[in-house]
Amino acid sequence: MLEFQQLKKNISGHCKTTPKRKLNIKKMTTKKIHFISGLTLTVFVGLHLFNHTLSIFGADCHIEAMNSLRLFYRNIFVETVLLIAVIVQIISGLIFFKTNRKTATSHFDKLHIWTGLYMAFFFVIHLSAVLGGRLFLHLDTNFYFGVVGLNSFPFNLFFIPYYGLAILSFFGHIASIHSKKMKQTIFGLSPNRQSIIILIFGLLLTIVIFYGLTNHFNGVTIPKEYEVLIGK
Repeated sequence: MLEFQQLKKNISGHCKTTPKRKLNIKKMTTKKIHFISGLTLTVFVGLHLFNHTLSIFGADCHIEAMNSLRLFYRNIFVETVLLIAVIVQIISGLIFFKTNRKTATSHFDKLHIWTGLYMAFFFVIHLSAVLGGRLFLHLDTNFYFGVVGLNSFPFNLFFIPYYGLAILSFFGHIASIHSKKMKQTIFGLSPNRQSIIILIFGLLLTIVIFYGLTNHFNGVTIPKEYEVLIGK
């Protein structure tokens, strides 16, 4: 009888969910949701940056590629999934920022936190602008919609760092995650060195994209219908 009671006590002790355990389960769930939504956005952002890279061949090439990609993502299902992923990323990211910013010690830990915060800021502004352009201004949010600020003074004083930091933050976020998750050396390069290469690649790609989006740094002629975006 005593043995049975002791066994029952042990089982109930293992099954009992303490507040600390509940907190850990909640944190793990939030991390998993954050990871899945982040992976979803990474695929889309990767395609988006590839599209921008094609601008080095001209606006027409960029627009043609965008029209092809829109066959995949410009529909109610995919856009809803992407919008939910963005909202989840922002909310869960702010939670992680609040809990981790004081405990971050390494450079990549800090980079992970601050790049995440900037991307949350960027997503809010960028999505608001794109949806506003589509729904209220009835503009095609294509190449010209995106580059009008980059190619107009003094607006480019804001949009150059705004877009530049967004791309760098994206690769900085990936690099910091890579430094944590990667355990293997590749071609004699440690995970930290691999992460630095990711950062360098992000910087070089940013320059290439700006080169394309500014017509090889010569400036893009903006169609009349898009001048409303800069108050003309």
